[in-house]
Amino acid sequence: MDNICLEVAYVNTPAIAPVLTDEQTLDEVIECLAKHLPIETQGACDQRTLFEILIHAASHIERIENTCKTLQNTPCGNDVRYHLEKYKDMQGLELQLNRAFQDRLPPRIVNSQQCVATDFNLLPYYGQPTPEEEPYIYRSQAKDGTCSFYAYATWYVMRKNKRVTIALTAVRAHDTTIAVLTRFFDQISPLNLKIKRLY
Repeated sequence: MDNICLEVAYVNTPAIAPVLTDEQTLDEVIECLAKHLPIETQGACDQRTLFEILIHAASHIERIENTCKTLQNTPCGNDVRYHLEKYKDMQGLELQLNRAFQDRLPPRIVNSQQCVATDFNLLPYYGQPTPEEEPYIYRSQAKDGTCSFYAYATWYVMRKNKRVTIALTAVRAHDTTIAVLTRFFDQISPLNLKIKRLY
């Protein structure tokens, strides 16, 4: 009889789902970035501080300068930009970012059949591009007072109303849609992902 009572009590006890705190999430993201995008820093702008500033700016959709003013004991925006300008090789950076995206994917996404969507994003560009920037200035319909944009595309898996980004690519000045999609297929080939539907 005692065994039956214990069994019933065990069956009716709800499982406690693990909870990830904000600090743990931040630590995981920084660890992943440091692994795949190591950057030499100096002075007050150590690698962790640099990544914290970038994560804060991205998650609050604000400029680096505003983030540096908001956060305490951080370097100025110019210091952050100085370190970011060390990344000159756009294709190498793209490869590193995609490795970071794919490093922490849930196992149920890899080696499985998924619905995948792609987004095309345009960021207004003003001024005269440098020779290094010119291959990445994409021309499109006028928006926000310009026809010139930095453009990038992302691929993500759609699963249970959640999006999981699996790859991104910079869109070059003369890229066609087919060229961008071909690059994506190359980028995700290590995942052995079977695409059930592409949006």
